[in-house]
Amino acid sequence: MKIYRRLMVYAKPYGKFIVPFVVFTLIGVFFNVFQFALIIPLLNFLFDPINTADAAKYALTPTFRLSPDYFKDSFYHLIYNFKTTNPVYALYFLAGMIVVAVVMTNFFRFLAQRSLLSVRTLLVKRLREALFEKINYLHLGYFTKEHKGDLLSRLNGDVYAIEGVAGSSIEVVFKEPFMLIGYFVALFAISAKLTFFTLIIIPISAVGIAAVTKKLKKEAKDVQSSMGRMLTLMDETLMGMRILRSFNATPFVLKRFSLENDFYRKASLDGFKRKELAPAFSEASGVFVVACILVYGGSLVLSSQGSLQASSFIAFIAIFSQVIRPAKAIVVALTNIQQGQAAGERIIELLDKPIEILDKPDARVMEPFRRDIVFDNVSFQYGDKPVLKNISFRIEKGKKIALVGPSGVGKSTIADLIPRFYESTRGSVKIDGIDVRDYKMESLREQMSFVTQEIILFNDTIFNNIALGKPDASLEDVIEAAKVANAHNFIMETEDGYNTNIGDRGIRLSGGQRQRLSIARAVFKKPSILILDEATSALDVESEKSVQIALNNLMEGRTTLVIAHRLSTIKEADEILIMEGGRIVERGNHFELINSEDSIYKRLNMMQEVFQ
Repeated sequence: MKIYRRLMVYAKPYGKFIVPFVVFTLIGVFFNVFQFALIIPLLNFLFDPINTADAAKYALTPTFRLSPDYFKDSFYHLIYNFKTTNPVYALYFLAGMIVVAVVMTNFFRFLAQRSLLSVRTLLVKRLREALFEKINYLHLGYFTKEHKGDLLSRLNGDVYAIEGVAGSSIEVVFKEPFMLIGYFVALFAISAKLTFFTLIIIPISAVGIAAVTKKLKKEAKDVQSSMGRMLTLMDETLMGMRILRSFNATPFVLKRFSLENDFYRKASLDGFKRKELAPAFSEASGVFVVACILVYGGSLVLSSQGSLQASSFIAFIAIFSQVIRPAKAIVVALTNIQQGQAAGERIIELLDKPIEILDKPDARVMEPFRRDIVFDNVSFQYGDKPVLKNISFRIEKGKKIALVGPSGVGKSTIADLIPRFYESTRGSVKIDGIDVRDYKMESLREQMSFVTQEIILFNDTIFNNIALGKPDASLEDVIEAAKVANAHNFIMETEDGYNTNIGDRGIRLSGGQRQRLSIARAVFKKPSILILDEATSALDVESEKSVQIALNNLMEGRTTLVIAHRLSTIKEADEILIMEGGRIVERGNHFELINSEDSIYKRLNMMQEVFQ
């Protein structure tokens, strides 16, 4: 239950829900027990005439005293008066009391469940928000190791499982025990000897139920993990549909999905079998216990001593039959809790992930960018794998620095260190002489814009994609940014202009149009520092020309770090840094490097000219 105690924190303050739930449950338990207790006077009235001694006792008005016997005598006194006046009236009264008790039982049960629903829905809401917030603050390296489908499974399937378990666990703690206590109080009142007999037999079923539910947790964990893998496969298939069909890989994907889906089915089937076995075993053992009670209780009724009246025995059986229901509910709840524990562990595992990049307690707000960005002997590694080794360079305000080199040498990592998407292992990145780790991240990133090779757009309008995160943006500012990005004309040709929805990841636009929208988004932010990560490498020549015009407009007067494979796009850079093996091996402007005898840059430039 440790997992659930952790999760239930997200339903605080749950006192305003739990207190009414407990109050309504106790009242419901009272009426529930009372409706079955009425069986005794009803049977006595129908089949057992009041003898002379009892008649003399119940004819007198009882003297008030705080005792269950007072309320019992008062009740029988009322029935006696009805019976002596007109027996039919007594029958009407008892039937009416039973109806009222049943109605009140269900009314307060409804109120209790309504209170419980408030806890469940609040818990799910806060859990989803906590998970989504944690995902949004985890460092980017986390997402290179985790499957997106697994994260979606935790946000949806695992949280949904916890919603059901939350209700079950609350009922196990606050409802069913009260029901059992109420029933057993009534059973002891009828016959202590027979009740003790039942308490000896009942534990027999508990041993079998515990064995049945023992493996549910592992099976549930397998189911949730399999669902995460299937969601990942679905997402990859939808995103790569064109590639899959062009490579005739559809049968391969279908087979992978079928195998994973079959694993999910088998794991689910094992879980369902075991889950259904628990209440079935509980009910069967309950019937066994009732049979034993019938034999033993019947012998007490039939004995010459007559220690138990027939009407009381029938009421005992009726009440005990209700004991099975909360006992079965506890078994089902414990079964669900075992299954939900796997989901709870997956949720807690994500919630407990440390946020590795945080603002310092005394972090400062970054002032408007004034002077330079300096990489001072910076090294970085992913785990044990070194990526950057002793990188040092300076970008003066208003200058354009380009990074060139083969894939995997750390160019994008350098760009990611400036906004603190990652943090250097050694050395420091300074802006205006202050380490970026001393700035508040929000103020640091507010002065930067990014245009990357991977175009990230959202299933929303063109306006909202350009004014991302600025719901109060004016149309004039958005149009101005679009014009700078060379995007206004094609936007006005769309169906609804700036209110046109561009579909999932901008699928309704061409590659060049999508990239110009991402440039417009960068322009709209009015950044002081600009980071371009191979922004034109995936475009055709015509689209590249339009995008390059937009990029030139964007870079005008801004401090820019450019990562480029196409060397023709960086000839105007103030300094070009050539990287190999995580180090800067050459540096200089285009003319210096192209005129150097053994320049790597010169060799790369000649190779690109040959293949163009």
